[in-house]
Amino acid sequence: MTDMLRVGVIGAGVMGRDHARLLATEVSGARLTAIADINLDGAREVAERHGAEAVFSTGEELIASGLVDAVVIASPDHLHAGTTLAAMDAGLAVLCEKPLAPTVEEALEVAERHAALARPLVSVGFMRRFDPGYVALRKRLDSGVDGRLLMTHSVHRNVEAYPGSPSSATITNSAVHEIDILPWLTRTPIAEVLWTAGRTTSLLPERHDPQLLLLKDADGVLHSVSMQVHARYGYDVRCELVCERASVELPNPPSLNDAEPLIVSADLTRGAAYAADWRPRFETAYRRELTAWVQASLAGTVPEEAATIDEALTTTKIAHALVASMNDGGWVTVAG
Repeated sequence: MTDMLRVGVIGAGVMGRDHARLLATEVSGARLTAIADINLDGAREVAERHGAEAVFSTGEELIASGLVDAVVIASPDHLHAGTTLAAMDAGLAVLCEKPLAPTVEEALEVAERHAALARPLVSVGFMRRFDPGYVALRKRLDSGVDGRLLMTHSVHRNVEAYPGSPSSATITNSAVHEIDILPWLTRTPIAEVLWTAGRTTSLLPERHDPQLLLLKDADGVLHSVSMQVHARYGYDVRCELVCERASVELPNPPSLNDAEPLIVSADLTRGAAYAADWRPRFETAYRRELTAWVQASLAGTVPEEAATIDEALTTTKIAHALVASMNDGGWVTVAG
C-alpha cells in the first residue's frame, strides 16, 4: 500500500470539476495529477486551479501517461464504457460516474471483462449510497422497528434539463439514481417495471416531463418514482418509506449548511431554499464516496459500500425495461 494515490480526472465539465475540487481539497490520501478533456482550455483551467501537473485531450492519453494510479471518469455517458475498459487494461483503479454505460450490451461487456480480472478495479458512482439520509433510512429499515415495508415514494426534480435529449434520457441519465438506491435500501431486486405519464410541460417540447415510474420488487413492494427534469423551482430529492407502523422520510429540503439551516420563518410564512443543482445537496455523499474509493484503491481493493459492476449492469437493465414500457406500454419484466 502506497501513501498517496495519484488520481486523474477524465472530463472537465460540471461533474469533473467538482470531483477535481474535492480530490484536491477534501480527500486525504489523494493527489490530483492530471485532467483530460477534449476542451483543452477547460482542462488547463481545472488543472491550474487545483494543482494538477498535466492535461490531456483524451482519457486514453491520460491513462497511458504513467502519471496516475487511478482515474475518475466524468466524461459524457457514451464514453464511459470504452474509457473504463481502457483503464482496466492499464490496471488502474476506476471510479466511473453513472451510468456505467448507456446500453445493456456495453455494460455487459465491461462486467464480463471485469469479472476476469485478478482483483476488482471498478466502482460506479451512485453516490446516494454514501448520503447520511439514505444510510439512515436503510439502517432503520433493517431494524424492523416500523414493521414490514409496504411501499416507497420518491421524488426527483431538476431545475432544468440539457436541451436536445429524448424522453428516455430522463430514465437512463436521471432516474438511474432511484433505480440503484431503492433495491439497495430494501436489499431486494426489482422484478418488473411500468412507465406512465400524463400532461407534459410546454417548457421542454422535446421531452415528456414529468414522468411516473413504478417498480415492483421481488417481495411485492411497490416503489413509485416521480421524475421531473425541468421543474424550474429547485433541485429536489425526496424518499419516503411507508411501513406497517410508521412512515419514514428524508427531511425536505435537507440543510445545505450545517451551521445555518435554510428553513426560514418570517412574515407569517415558512420558506425553504433549494439548491440550484445536485452538488450542494450531495456534497457530503460525494466527499465520502471519493474518500472511501481512494482509501480502498490504496489498499488494492474497492469500497464495500460502492456500487459494483454487476449492480450497475442491473441498473442499466432496469432502465431499459422502463424505456421498453415507455415505448410499448404495460408492465415489463426485468431481464435476469
